[in-house]
Amino acid sequence: MSTVERTSLSVDGPKPSNNRTKSVGDYDGLAHPPHSSRLPSKFKGRIEVEPLNIQVEDVADGFVPGFLHMPPDFVSPAPKTHHRTAAILLSGAGGGVVGPSSMYLSLGDKLAALGTGIPALRLDFRFPARNRYCVEDVRAAMVYLSDMYGLDRFVLVGWSFGGAPVFTVGGTDERVVGCATVASQTAETEGIRRLAPRPVLLLHGTGDRTLSPSCSERLYALYGSRGSRQLRLFDGDNHALSHNAQTAEGVLLDFIAKCAGLRVDDVEKSAVADQRLVDDGERTELMKRGGDLRTPESTD
Repeated sequence: MSTVERTSLSVDGPKPSNNRTKSVGDYDGLAHPPHSSRLPSKFKGRIEVEPLNIQVEDVADGFVPGFLHMPPDFVSPAPKTHHRTAAILLSGAGGGVVGPSSMYLSLGDKLAALGTGIPALRLDFRFPARNRYCVEDVRAAMVYLSDMYGLDRFVLVGWSFGGAPVFTVGGTDERVVGCATVASQTAETEGIRRLAPRPVLLLHGTGDRTLSPSCSERLYALYGSRGSRQLRLFDGDNHALSHNAQTAEGVLLDFIAKCAGLRVDDVEKSAVADQRLVDDGERTELMKRGGDLRTPESTD
């Protein structure tokens, strides 16, 4: 099978015996995007990012690292009559915490700054590319956010291999109110068949040489016609949507906000959503520092 036809980055078999589970301390300096100061001054120093090592209780046990972006003046717990939504942002087959073209690093602060604010967790994996363990990482994160902050609805976003845990969890847990992917694989994504009518967003570059854009086209078809589905192909772009990162980030933000019941008005769009918190020349280096370009992931 040629590279352009590749549809999976999953790894079979047990967890590696020599794998050192990563700690959030391995990601120093990656709490906020480089230019968070470009957000309105009222948010300066008020969007807190909590470094976490979340306990996962399964056959492997252990801790999964992540960064939780919290809105200013977040009140916990919420009144019982209120539902609260969080976004969980997942990277690819090498793990990582900044996302494709470092979009997650920027999205975390922006989501926290919207309206009443949407908490956003950039979550790593204990054993990347092994879906059975990654699914448990996501579930443990949902339990943590529910127990600690009263968050009871979740939007899951995944890049590349990350589509597997996104749709596995989304297809079986009604607390998931929406799923979005960037350049997703198709392996281990059968849960998308059970997602409707909850919305799905699929983004992919037509020049992706790591996972074929036909993967997202296939997922679009598997979702069916009973709910809200969006497929957006970026002409000639690569696996990390490097040439359209700012646009793709905006599409993801709008989708997450809509799933959370928030409307991004023109003032917020100009002041928050359209701000460039990561410059184009910084994106790849930040991905390297954040672990998102570990083999077999690539910007190609």
